[in-house]
Amino acid sequence: MDDKIHEIWNVRFINRIIDSMADGVFTMDATGCISSWNPAMERISGFSAKEALGQTCQLLQCSRCFGKKCPASMEKCRIVENGQSEAKECHLRHKNGHDVAVIKNASVVKNDAGQVIGIVETVTDMTELMQARKKAEEAVIRLGELHRMDNIIGRSRAMKQVFEAIRAAAASEATILIQGGSGTGKELVAGAIHFNSDRREGPLVAVNCSALSENLLESELFGHVKGAYTGANRDRMGRFEEASGGTIFLDEIGELSPYIQVKLLRVLQEREVERVGDSRRHKIDIRIITATHKDLYSRVREGLFREDLYYRLKVFPIHLPPLRERREDIPILADHFIQRMNKKTGKPITGLSTAAMRVFMDHPWPGNVRELENAIEHAFVLCNRKAIDISDLPIEIRQPEHWIQCNASVEGNFSSKHVRKKLSKEILRELLDACDWNKAEVGRRVGLSRTAIWKYMKKWHIPLQKEEKSRAGATP
Repeated sequence: MDDKIHEIWNVRFINRIIDSMADGVFTMDATGCISSWNPAMERISGFSAKEALGQTCQLLQCSRCFGKKCPASMEKCRIVENGQSEAKECHLRHKNGHDVAVIKNASVVKNDAGQVIGIVETVTDMTELMQARKKAEEAVIRLGELHRMDNIIGRSRAMKQVFEAIRAAAASEATILIQGGSGTGKELVAGAIHFNSDRREGPLVAVNCSALSENLLESELFGHVKGAYTGANRDRMGRFEEASGGTIFLDEIGELSPYIQVKLLRVLQEREVERVGDSRRHKIDIRIITATHKDLYSRVREGLFREDLYYRLKVFPIHLPPLRERREDIPILADHFIQRMNKKTGKPITGLSTAAMRVFMDHPWPGNVRELENAIEHAFVLCNRKAIDISDLPIEIRQPEHWIQCNASVEGNFSSKHVRKKLSKEILRELLDACDWNKAEVGRRVGLSRTAIWKYMKKWHIPLQKEEKSRAGATP
């Protein structure tokens, strides 16, 4: 009697396990009729257990059954012949008529005499995974489109030379150094090189070397092992390892500390990394692209940058000209950003008025293409006409004397005290927009430290990060 109770308990326990499974499970008897159908099968197929019991597996209209359509009888089912099937991706037809992506597996159940008494099939719903896979593929496509060569706008001679350099760089494995001012589109050029190279299927990993302290940057680039420092509660792969098989883009390379410079030099020489707190070395297969707005050679002469690292980085240098040196590109750049903002906002703006275009052509554009893009975005907020006019433009563009005044310290060695008197909340916000909220760049323009800019932002309750402004990618 105890054995009988134990057996009943075991059956109930097994049934409870099957019913609680996320995967669909159903069984068929020796005649090929469905004899059990768990709740997950109801969810995946849309058929209730009551509807499925007694039916054959043709109910599911599986798209792949040993490479063929589901047979009409149990005798013709090859699962009986093979004993089991490999797990394969296929589609089941939902009760509502749509296809469901699944992984299907099956096994024959035999008694002690070797006779087939049934079949057990498991069905794993792949819908969420397929959706995630589709989103990932679409993201790669969008990223590739963002970094297409024709997204780099310019017809000037200077830009034609940049296009030629990108094509040459993409066809090689050489280390690239991109040099250009803030807002010239260095990251976009790095992306164009990667997505036009043989490494396009691999990852493109970007790191801003000026955004982190030395310790954090070391961990970010090289990774760390558990216990390497306080808070390191697990092993972590660094960005160099993440980029293996693809490209790593190191922006603002001129900001590296001497210690990180030594470690980077070792990566360039040996193509291997050592995680913080670890003695083991990990081989990496990467292409390195770096960028800076500073004159690296001057920093070498000043003893701030290693000469041997400098020559390893500039195997193939690419110089991005400032916008003021390619003014013939301003009209087509403005038109490009206007068309983009039209799609984003739904406004039917056709272009710039003659007066506004004259102002654009005369402006020095210290923030380069990014400043021009922000100026167009600023104008779209105010403009309710078909053409953008001078009154729609940011103050530093429509009033040149205002710009000269707030930059007087850079040109004429004015004291910080003098600059503070001129700096206001409105001017600071304008400068932040022009510099894409790069506080260090704003500081350079007004002769103050990054910390001072940060304090002014706190004082005037200006958000420390850019507010809901899309940065789809700077376009040179």
